[in-house]
Amino acid sequence: MLSLPEIFSPAGPLAAAIDGYRVRSQQVEMAERIAAAIEACAVFVAEAGTGTGKTFAYLVPALRSGGKVIVSTGTKTLQDQLFNKDLPMVRDALKAPVRVALLKGRANYVCPYHLERALADGRFGSREDAADARRVAVFAKVTRSGDKAECVEVNENSPVWNHVTSTRENCLGQECPHYKDCFVMQARREAMAADLVVVNHHLFFADVMLRDEGMAELLPACNTVIFDEAHQLPEVATLFFGDNVSTAQALDLARDARAEGLLHARDCLNLPVATRQLEKLAKDLRLAVGIDAGRFSFGQLQDKPAFAPALKMLEEAMTAFAALLESQAERAEGLEKCWQRAGDLARALAAWQALADDGIVRWAEAFSHSLQLRATPLDIAGIFRKQMGGHPRAWIFTSATLAVQGRFHHYCAELGLDEPESACWQSPFDYGSQAVLYAPLGMPEPNSPGYTEAVVDAAFPVVRAVGGGVFFLCTSLRAMRRTHELLQTWLAEAGADTPLLLQGEGSKDELLRRFRYLGNAILVGSQSFWEGVDVRGEALSLVVIDKIPFAPPDDPVLAARIEQMRRQGRNAFLEYQLPRAVINVKQGAGRLIRDETDRGVLMICDPRLLSKPYGRRVWQSLPPMKRTRELSVVLDFFASGNPHV
Repeated sequence: MLSLPEIFSPAGPLAAAIDGYRVRSQQVEMAERIAAAIEACAVFVAEAGTGTGKTFAYLVPALRSGGKVIVSTGTKTLQDQLFNKDLPMVRDALKAPVRVALLKGRANYVCPYHLERALADGRFGSREDAADARRVAVFAKVTRSGDKAECVEVNENSPVWNHVTSTRENCLGQECPHYKDCFVMQARREAMAADLVVVNHHLFFADVMLRDEGMAELLPACNTVIFDEAHQLPEVATLFFGDNVSTAQALDLARDARAEGLLHARDCLNLPVATRQLEKLAKDLRLAVGIDAGRFSFGQLQDKPAFAPALKMLEEAMTAFAALLESQAERAEGLEKCWQRAGDLARALAAWQALADDGIVRWAEAFSHSLQLRATPLDIAGIFRKQMGGHPRAWIFTSATLAVQGRFHHYCAELGLDEPESACWQSPFDYGSQAVLYAPLGMPEPNSPGYTEAVVDAAFPVVRAVGGGVFFLCTSLRAMRRTHELLQTWLAEAGADTPLLLQGEGSKDELLRRFRYLGNAILVGSQSFWEGVDVRGEALSLVVIDKIPFAPPDDPVLAARIEQMRRQGRNAFLEYQLPRAVINVKQGAGRLIRDETDRGVLMICDPRLLSKPYGRRVWQSLPPMKRTRELSVVLDFFASGNPHV
């Protein structure tokens, strides 16, 4: 059996099978440490800079471990890439006789029962939705997996997917007439039989907490859990370790109960009336917080006079609706399921109103058409540590951005990992010659009026010099829209034909395809584009970050967490807010240099980078680029080898 250094060597199986393969000492060291952690059933935390090849560094020992492995990724996009590209490549190179499976949440799989019912019901919002439903029906007949990611004819954001997939609440389980043909059950069976299963963080935590998404049997059987993009875990875990109830659940229930009533209880004339009443009260609750989307603390909600009465009325209507459904439940499995859902929602609405726990913060998030009531734990360390207990297994946490100045204290404290084995590998790229960190002189304070104008003014000469291939990463949607507006005006006045793209004008994948294809575009984005974006070569040569991305202090969960830490005599800024901001800056900076031949400038406009003592912790956590405050140095750098000049 080959050793790990032999596998990764120039004469090894990876080099023989993969075009352009390069030996990286960091990758070999990381693979050896992960293999040792798997062998010892240990916890291991690893940061590996861009270009280290961390995916291969964990896949090789995982495929050779001989035990069952769960690999959890940050996004479904990365999950698909791992399963469809990286994993087959490594498995084939190693000739490893390992069964692999892809498992997603149930909302990703076509549900034959709900598809059939939606087509029969025919109540779609538009002709396009009806056409999409017919396309899904064609896809359902030919697909093996039922995974909507494979249905390229229908946009992943099409409203029709809500009608043709199941939720935990409306799945009929073994009572379903299509149970034998269920794509969700098929995916779960394949996952159970596989040696290595690729999931995503949302699915992992949904299952750990809800015991619903098919991993309740998987986790006890597995020997190793590997989290890629592990920097996202604290946020995802916080989301799932709390309790949530939404007006969207009430609307879905009303829709499903009405459809079930038409099929099985036409003589119950009160049912359609009750569903309409429920829909009205759910919409009233959403409107009670105002028309704008946003997050609201419990105190802010109490200040809205319509909120408490609207919530109480919805809870009472839900309780009455449950009683009505109970009288019809025995007529069909679907009606019985709706009765159970109504009872669960009534209890959840009552529990949220009655909650009184210092360790849990109540708040709400308003979306365009729904309001989500959340109860979020302020400290997830104990809950996460408990989930890691029981059966001994290896837990591997890896990302390009976990450490602050090379230390993992903040990350490990958030997840309750105590003091695990850890290691930090720098990127193999030559940042000293490939990249420049530019902090422009004369920038005003970030909270001053006209700050976004100052950012764009400072960036103009650099954008002009590079000629395109630019990301503007903004810390708020308002700043993003204003930046786009200013750039539009500037480009028009300059007579420049540089393409200008804005987050929201299309899906993230679509915008990135256009950005890469154009080669000289400017893309203005917010949170979505700070991570998980890989643009190599000439298409991206300048990344502009407007501010150090501190979370907004009026965020209800952050505000409650800061208050709790203050009461404990701790420094919330240094212990929590700053480390999070550093990791976010590292993510944004990571968009710039993606391979050995990339060249570019990272422009951070925030004057606090140099004027505040904590700014040092930010820039010292970045790769070792050449640093400057002089525009002339940046212009010379581009003139000496930029493709657009």
